[in-house]
Amino acid sequence: MVVLIRGHHTAWESHYNDRLYPGHIQTSTVQKVLLAVGSGVAALKNPYRHDMVAVLGETTGHLALIDLRNRMRNDPEGFTILTERPRIRLSTLDLSQMSTLPDGSLGREYLRFLEENKVTPDTRANVKFVDNEELAYVMQRYREVHDLLHTLLGMPTNMLGEIAVKVFEAAQTGMPMCILGAVLGPLRLSTSRLQKLTASLGPWALRSGLQSRCVLSIFYERRWEQNLEDLRVELNIEPPPLVLPANSGRVT
Repeated sequence: MVVLIRGHHTAWESHYNDRLYPGHIQTSTVQKVLLAVGSGVAALKNPYRHDMVAVLGETTGHLALIDLRNRMRNDPEGFTILTERPRIRLSTLDLSQMSTLPDGSLGREYLRFLEENKVTPDTRANVKFVDNEELAYVMQRYREVHDLLHTLLGMPTNMLGEIAVKVFEAAQTGMPMCILGAVLGPLRLSTSRLQKLTASLGPWALRSGLQSRCVLSIFYERRWEQNLEDLRVELNIEPPPLVLPANSGRVT
């Protein structure tokens, strides 16, 4: 028997046999610990192992996901997102229409970010190890808005830009994966880049993450025409203190 989750949202149908949602893999506490340790070691050795970073986030983020879910429930826009379950994929984006938006709008700047950094939202892995259907969606939403956070923060996908975004995400979400990336990521930076992080980008990202409205509670798909600077003001995100050049590929 097929049971629909939240009515008509067939993308999140569940058969309720051994899966809570499509792709779900049921694991015990011991298995989660082993997955967390193994993926953490692998991610530390090679931060380009996006699959290991994803597993680490899913197996260590339960409490943070509950907090994020509750914050979304208590926000009218966030509650709508939890109800409608939008996805940010190439199949759901009207790139042609977004390309006609004026410079400075969220949609046009997001598209520019994707083009300049040669990235796509479709590279975000589907959630597997979160043992709650609604929390799994929160994790999926977090992943799919990651590039929008780059756009909001004005950060490229090079190592320095990614660490700045991770600092912001750590302050915003409290996810152990983000905290680990924010703390250990700087060890991979050169002296000059580390100075930029500690002197300006790091404090700015931490401050903005702590004071900003929950970024998962923003229905970005309905705000493409909004001016990016106006959205930053609305969310209480300060303009970036430095302008970093675009990167040729994704780091995390």
